Amino acid sequence: MLKLYSNENFPMDMVLELRQRGYDVLTSQEAGQANQGIPDEYVLTFATQNQRVVITLNREDFIALHRSGISHQGIIVCKTDRDYTG
Repeated sequence: MLKLYSNENFPMDMVLELRQRGYDVLTSQEAGQANQGIPDEYVLTFATQNQRVVITLNREDFIALHRSGISHQGIIVCKTDRDYTG
Protein backbone atom coordinates (compact mmCIF):
# COMPACT_ATOMS: atom_id res chain seq x y z
CA MET A 1 0.00 0.00 0.00
CA LEU A 2 1.12 3.54 -0.70
CA LYS A 3 2.79 5.59 1.99
CA LEU A 4 1.44 9.12 1.75
CA TYR A 5 2.64 12.55 2.84
CA SER A 6 -0.04 15.22 3.11
CA ASN A 7 1.05 18.80 2.78
CA GLU A 8 -0.33 21.64 4.89
CA ASN A 9 -3.36 22.39 2.77
CA PHE A 10 -4.71 18.84 2.79
CA PRO A 11 -7.73 18.44 5.13
CA MET A 12 -7.11 16.53 8.36
CA ASP A 13 -10.58 14.99 8.08
CA MET A 14 -9.47 13.37 4.84
CA VAL A 15 -6.22 12.19 6.44
CA LEU A 16 -8.27 10.48 9.16
CA GLU A 17 -10.57 8.91 6.55
CA LEU A 18 -7.57 7.54 4.64
CA ARG A 19 -6.07 6.14 7.85
CA GLN A 20 -9.36 4.40 8.68
CA ARG A 21 -9.06 2.71 5.30
CA GLY A 22 -5.58 1.44 6.14
CA TYR A 23 -3.38 4.04 4.45
CA ASP A 24 -0.13 5.16 6.08
CA VAL A 25 -0.41 8.96 6.03
CA LEU A 26 2.18 11.28 7.53
CA THR A 27 1.11 14.92 7.78
CA SER A 28 3.39 17.91 7.44
CA GLN A 29 2.42 18.84 10.99
CA GLU A 30 3.51 15.45 12.33
CA ALA A 31 6.77 15.73 10.40
CA GLY A 32 7.52 19.14 11.95
CA GLN A 33 7.24 20.78 8.52
CA ALA A 34 4.10 22.92 9.01
CA ASN A 35 3.71 26.69 9.32
CA GLN A 36 7.25 27.37 8.11
CA GLY A 37 6.61 28.52 4.55
CA ILE A 38 8.55 25.56 3.14
CA PRO A 39 8.65 25.72 -0.68
CA ASP A 40 6.70 23.02 -2.52
CA GLU A 41 9.88 21.68 -4.09
CA TYR A 42 11.23 20.92 -0.59
CA VAL A 43 7.92 19.32 0.39
CA LEU A 44 8.29 17.00 -2.58
CA THR A 45 11.94 16.32 -1.77
CA PHE A 46 11.09 15.49 1.86
CA ALA A 47 8.37 13.08 0.74
CA THR A 48 10.69 11.44 -1.78
CA GLN A 49 13.47 11.01 0.78
CA ASN A 50 10.93 9.31 3.05
CA GLN A 51 9.58 7.15 0.20
CA ARG A 52 6.15 8.77 0.35
CA VAL A 53 3.72 10.01 -2.26
CA VAL A 54 2.60 13.63 -1.81
CA ILE A 55 -1.14 14.15 -1.50
CA THR A 56 -2.25 17.73 -1.97
CA LEU A 57 -4.93 20.18 -3.03
CA ASN A 58 -2.25 22.46 -4.51
CA ARG A 59 -2.89 21.55 -8.13
CA GLU A 60 -0.95 24.15 -10.10
CA ASP A 61 2.31 24.05 -8.18
CA PHE A 62 2.60 20.27 -7.87
CA ILE A 63 1.59 19.63 -11.47
CA ALA A 64 4.29 22.12 -12.48
CA LEU A 65 6.83 20.32 -10.27
CA HIS A 66 5.93 16.99 -11.86
CA ARG A 67 6.27 18.45 -15.35
CA SER A 68 9.66 19.94 -14.44
CA GLY A 69 11.11 16.44 -14.36
CA ILE A 70 12.09 16.49 -10.69
CA SER A 71 12.39 12.96 -9.32
CA HIS A 72 9.67 11.89 -6.88
CA GLN A 73 7.76 8.90 -5.52
CA GLY A 74 4.47 10.23 -6.85
CA ILE A 75 2.01 13.08 -6.49
CA ILE A 76 -1.72 12.75 -5.95
CA VAL A 77 -3.47 16.01 -6.74
CA CYS A 78 -7.00 16.27 -5.38
CA LYS A 79 -9.78 18.78 -5.71
CA THR A 80 -11.81 20.25 -2.89
CA ASP A 81 -14.86 18.15 -2.10
CA ARG A 82 -16.18 18.06 1.46
CA ASP A 83 -17.89 14.69 0.89
CA TYR A 84 -14.80 12.82 2.11
CA THR A 85 -16.33 9.38 2.46
CA GLY A 86 -18.03 9.71 -0.96
